Amino acid sequence: MDLSPAALADPIDALRHLRADFPILNEAVHGKPLVFLDSAASAQKPVQVIDAMSRTMRTQYANVHRGLHWMSERTTDACEAVRDQVAGLIGAPAREEIIFTRNSTEAINLVAHSFGSLIRPGQAVVISEMEHHANLVPWQMLRDRAGVELRVAPITDAGELELDALGRLLSDGKVALVAVTHMSNVLGTVTPARQIADMAHAAGARVLFDGSQMVVHRRVDVREIGADFYVFTGHKLYGPTGIGVLWGRRELLEAMPPFLGGGDMISTVRFEGSTWANLPHKFEAGTPAIIETIGLGAAISYIESIGFDAIAAHEAALTDHALRRLAEVPGLRVIGAPADRGGVISFTMDDVHPHDIATLLDRNGIAIRAGHHCAEPLMRRLGVSATARASFGLYTTREEVDTLAATLEQIRSLFV
Repeated sequence: MDLSPAALADPIDALRHLRADFPILNEAVHGKPLVFLDSAASAQKPVQVIDAMSRTMRTQYANVHRGLHWMSERTTDACEAVRDQVAGLIGAPAREEIIFTRNSTEAINLVAHSFGSLIRPGQAVVISEMEHHANLVPWQMLRDRAGVELRVAPITDAGELELDALGRLLSDGKVALVAVTHMSNVLGTVTPARQIADMAHAAGARVLFDGSQMVVHRRVDVREIGADFYVFTGHKLYGPTGIGVLWGRRELLEAMPPFLGGGDMISTVRFEGSTWANLPHKFEAGTPAIIETIGLGAAISYIESIGFDAIAAHEAALTDHALRRLAEVPGLRVIGAPADRGGVISFTMDDVHPHDIATLLDRNGIAIRAGHHCAEPLMRRLGVSATARASFGLYTTREEVDTLAATLEQIRSLFV
């Protein structure tokens, strides 16, 4: 990393050299240089991740946890080393508390089914108005099958969680779990995790944070924020799809029944019944995502080599610049104004549908997201049917943001 005074004075330019690690950024779209502003949906992959996965398939692939031959043992060691990396990444006290899943969605469903089976009828789960469907639908399903109440904590017009209202939802002592985002995929809102956890615990509830966005941009320590469960997904963290993480407190995971049954999650099997493996394998049935796990490890190594201080500074400066530039576009309205926000900006433009915005930007080589962003209830709360969304990665530059703003001004002129 360039630690020269000039680079340190400009946190955006300080990471510019990392673009060379992402081969896809050299591609052209419709004859224009690719401007990729859709990292909140899925981030691009550095060559270090691509090479680690390819090297595994070329030189050491075998199934894990079962074989006694050299290749299997080598691959098992590589996968299990990633468990240690994940524990270090999020400050987990023990590697056995790290459960590999396919993604955040599966991790939340695991908690909803397994921990959810311990929640009794008449108890409640609290979510917020700004949750991704992945942290909403599983709790609806739990409500419908188990008679659990589902409560929704409101947000302010600025897009921040109403903590007083959350307190009222917790006040009767019936809430078993609070499940909220750590950073909104629509508004970029960073929720006050420690305060939420303290409120939940004071009311006798556990707390789950969806860290799918947060873990990409800032250092997370599950003990510091008081989490009981924490989930994230690899593909937003510059790693591959098909690999996600659930962290849970050991005493909770040990009390929870398995989520899926099959190979590798058992201790003994008889026709009369089975007993379960120790953590973490109790929750990891079947052949795991071997190549993807190794890719996640390479992504974590890559991120940690840069450092979260540099990544957070880059994101904060870039987001501030983007908000200033977008404010100059006639008829454009940024949705939400949280005091603490990450590198995600949703917006609308007068008389231009978000899908038209995305289509016209694409013709100029600019990739954004448009739609409800898997957060339909939030769209209704905001009074819109859809938004356009620009989201940033560590490879995003000031010039790309300027290109976005300039192109939006051109699009606006077509509809006036």
